[in-house]
Amino acid sequence: MGFYLNTTLRIPSKMSPTKPKVYIVGVGMTKFCKPGSVDWDYPDMVKEAVNSALDDCGLKYADIQQATVGYLFGGTCCGQRALYEVGLTGIPIFNVNNACASGSSGLFLGKQIIESGNADVVLCSGFEKMAAGSLEKLASPIDDRALSVDKHIEVMSETYGLEPAPMTAQMFGNAAKEHMEKYGSKREHYAKIAYKNHLHSVHNPKSQFTKEFSLDQVINARKIYDFMGLLECSPTSDGAAAAIIVSDRFLEKTPRLKSQAVEIVGLKLGTDLPSVFAEKSNIKMIGFDMIEKISKELYAETKLTPNDVQVIELHDCFAPNELITYEAIGLCPLGKGHTIVDRNDNTYGGKWVINPSGGLISKGHPIGATGVAQAVELSNQLRGRCGKRQVPNCKVAMQHNIGIGGAGVVGMYRMGFPQSAQSKL
Repeated sequence: MGFYLNTTLRIPSKMSPTKPKVYIVGVGMTKFCKPGSVDWDYPDMVKEAVNSALDDCGLKYADIQQATVGYLFGGTCCGQRALYEVGLTGIPIFNVNNACASGSSGLFLGKQIIESGNADVVLCSGFEKMAAGSLEKLASPIDDRALSVDKHIEVMSETYGLEPAPMTAQMFGNAAKEHMEKYGSKREHYAKIAYKNHLHSVHNPKSQFTKEFSLDQVINARKIYDFMGLLECSPTSDGAAAAIIVSDRFLEKTPRLKSQAVEIVGLKLGTDLPSVFAEKSNIKMIGFDMIEKISKELYAETKLTPNDVQVIELHDCFAPNELITYEAIGLCPLGKGHTIVDRNDNTYGGKWVINPSGGLISKGHPIGATGVAQAVELSNQLRGRCGKRQVPNCKVAMQHNIGIGGAGVVGMYRMGFPQSAQSKL
């Protein structure tokens, strides 16, 4: 079942009136780049991103009371090793591994820490140092234990079968094939999404790719799996991102930051439902029902719907996931994601600007950094700091981040004190 929210719907809030508000006051990130193209290690990346976020809000590392660090590839306590380059202050540091949603899961954890009253200033960071080539080459096989995605692979095996191609590309490519068969989307719809995201990234200096490609170049690119070509797939990437989040209590004591404070209006984290395996659907296997459920919860909690949103950073690990997610988050009815592409309602001049950063396909996908980098982009959009890629009249921003295995995060953001922000202009 899909869902679609029209302009008249307002869902009663379930959020506790006593829950403290949480704000992003400082953001920073490195340029995302091809693995091995820069002579650095992950502590260098994190140091650059964190120092940029600290400079953004005029705070010192000594002000940070707790920290989260998301990453996928690396040993234990890499978060500590990375942050030790910034300072040794003895604070709690949490390492977060939630597949491609690791960074946003760390942000979710940081928000909960502040809401619990256990800290007023939390650093949320994420990084990845990857190897060139396909994702499957990065992890050493461990033969004596279950794969975290073995049940997901089983769904593919029982529907479209398994091919000698990257496993994640097969997952999302098969979801697209199922969508084509059930709802009539065409190969060109997915190519147009990749074309759009590459075009957006031209004006993002932090993006791994800043080159415009024609639609024909996207369609005719080297095939990775079935119809899906190289330019419709996110690359392996190096990079880091950081966000500093604070309580409303901290802002009352530090009012100079109110003009740049971005409120995290709501942030939901969820995991798979029984339907992900039981219904033998590749669309459900990539997390459709999980995202649909937590999106409904987000709208209920925040009293905001997609109709209030101007900009969305959406997890386009492969072009099919962007189109299918349009339906999961309620931008359109079930089976109608391709109509958003047909109407150009996913770019400048349309109803939403989706992935103004270039998205994962073009900005890059250093896995642990991705979810935090989405929050960086949305904060900068709301603060009007994005130059030629700035979304006009940006008031409400939405985030979507997903990891197969499975973890999903959706969030809503807006300026916390718009009058203070306006008076600073």
